[in-house]
Amino acid sequence: MKPYRFIVVSIILLTIYSCQSTRKVATDFEIQKLNTMVESKEFIIESDWAYPQTTNALNQVLNSGILQPGSNSASINLIGNSNFLKILGDSIYSHLPYFGERQMQVGYGGSGDGAIKLKGLMKNYQSVKRKDNGIDISFEAKSNSENFNVNITIWPSLNANISLNSVSRFPIRYSGNAKEISENE
Repeated sequence: MKPYRFIVVSIILLTIYSCQSTRKVATDFEIQKLNTMVESKEFIIESDWAYPQTTNALNQVLNSGILQPGSNSASINLIGNSNFLKILGDSIYSHLPYFGERQMQVGYGGSGDGAIKLKGLMKNYQSVKRKDNGIDISFEAKSNSENFNVNITIWPSLNANISLNSVSRFPIRYSGNAKEISENE
């Protein structure tokens, strides 16, 4: 009976061990690089995906076949579309395509394309370290006549999420990658 019990216990332990999460643990170098980048306030995020708040009207428009393959009203592929959010000291610069509904009429700005173009000083900037070694950043920024609450999360892998909230638009979230600003950016 003992050999049988040993085999059963071994199988159970092997199963438990092999089913553990294969989540990558951040190295000290990755954590330090992220901390340095955020503390210097000199980085840029380029997004690969946009996640608008889906509403019935947005579903009808975006699921009508106007989006590239692989995209739908809940997740829109931005690869190949120029976009960025740049933090440089106390200033913010962005050009992020907006997919969603407006809640009230607001001027589109110079180009009329409806993108979220932040340019100017950030207000109430805060960064907080997370338990998973990521960093949450929050601040307020202005785009023409709109004010936005911006929330950014960056992990040691430099994957990043951006959430934008405004009283004149439905919320939208972006995911992509952060990197240090090079001389040509």
